[in-house]
Amino acid sequence: MKFPVALILLIGCLIFVGAVLPGCTVLPAAPVLAAPADLNEAKVAAAAPSRNAPPIALQQLDSDHDGTVDLNEAKAAAATVFDRLDSDHDGTLDRRELRGRLNAAQFAAADPDHDGTLSREEYMAIVETRFNAANPDNDGTLDAKELRSPGGRDLLRLVM
Repeated sequence: MKFPVALILLIGCLIFVGAVLPGCTVLPAAPVLAAPADLNEAKVAAAAPSRNAPPIALQQLDSDHDGTVDLNEAKAAAATVFDRLDSDHDGTLDRRELRGRLNAAQFAAADPDHDGTLSREEYMAIVETRFNAANPDNDGTLDAKELRSPGGRDLLRLVM
């Protein structure tokens, strides 16, 4: 009779130690749920283009199928994104509606009238600034390599 009780106690202790001490798992650990802020960051990370995204992005943005994205194509895509993000349909985007596409400093720089929102014109101005930053050869178009650059990835956050 003492043997089964001792065995049960030993198993219980092993389970307890595995649950309390990290790295000493006897049973699979339960998944840890992220805090709401982490979930928002995860959504932004999922929406942000990866290093492999430009070829896909290039296909989606290149409406004339010339293998590059010009400023008009980028702005057309940005207008679609602007409309999709403008959830309250007031013609402006606040930081919540932007869903992390711009950090606080970038938002402040893109909001010259400091009204706490970006109008369509202000949004298009930041798109143009990012397009130009991603276009170091100043040829007026972005190829896959330029879209993979840090500036290109910054642009893609606004147009995808």
